Amino acid sequence: MFWTGVVEQARDARVWAAVRAAAAQEHAAISVRHAVLAAERLLSGTGAGLSMSRDSGPREPVLATGPPLIEELEELQFTLGQGPCGESVIAGGPILVPDLAEPEATGRWPVFAPAVVERGVRGMFTFPVALGAAMVGVLSVYRAVPGPLTGGEINDGLALADIVLGLALDSRGGVAPDLDALLDIAIVSRRAEVHQAAGALAAQLGVSVADALARLRAHAYLSGRRVSDVAADIMAGLLRLTFDGEDPRPPEGKEEG
Repeated sequence: MFWTGVVEQARDARVWAAVRAAAAQEHAAISVRHAVLAAERLLSGTGAGLSMSRDSGPREPVLATGPPLIEELEELQFTLGQGPCGESVIAGGPILVPDLAEPEATGRWPVFAPAVVERGVRGMFTFPVALGAAMVGVLSVYRAVPGPLTGGEINDGLALADIVLGLALDSRGGVAPDLDALLDIAIVSRRAEVHQAAGALAAQLGVSVADALARLRAHAYLSGRRVSDVAADIMAGLLRLTFDGEDPRPPEGKEEG
């Protein structure tokens, strides 16, 4: 028991040192971003991402490190509505995928897994950021090469998820100001338009909002665009969707140029 405590203290000190080093490299005060950077580095990742929710709402991608591809993959899970992040929320624990090209992974995420492999990422490991039973977010690490995490790396990932939670909450018990701003951009500004577009599409097609959102996501994926960009076009009257594709007629009030 004594040695277990010593090992845990040494691990926590090493993990915090990685977070501090990431902040020092940017000459900045320690923030959630630096915990995500530390996760990328300690788990030998190509990049890492963080999705979070506010007031028990849907999770939204708020941070990504590494190449632009990582932000794209974080967004892709929202677009498709499938992937390890969502399963991590449901399971309430880590989802560790050593190789997204394996049949088990493609069976669980038939669209997401092949799309990620096609983009040059093979491993993905997610760690829930939780406050008791409340799921606040998910920390994800992506790897370019297949292979499992070691036991030590898994423990580092769990410790970093706890650090993310601590840094996300300020001393008043609310969301830290820097993260609060990111959540505003991700949820209030960007996602509000997505759900407005889904509502408009539902009325147009005579279906539920959930079915309309699925149609919107499908169009975004097939056209290689972000869900938010497709939603903006729908709300601006630049795009009209049907169940089979795009309506070739110009939207009402719009003339073909």
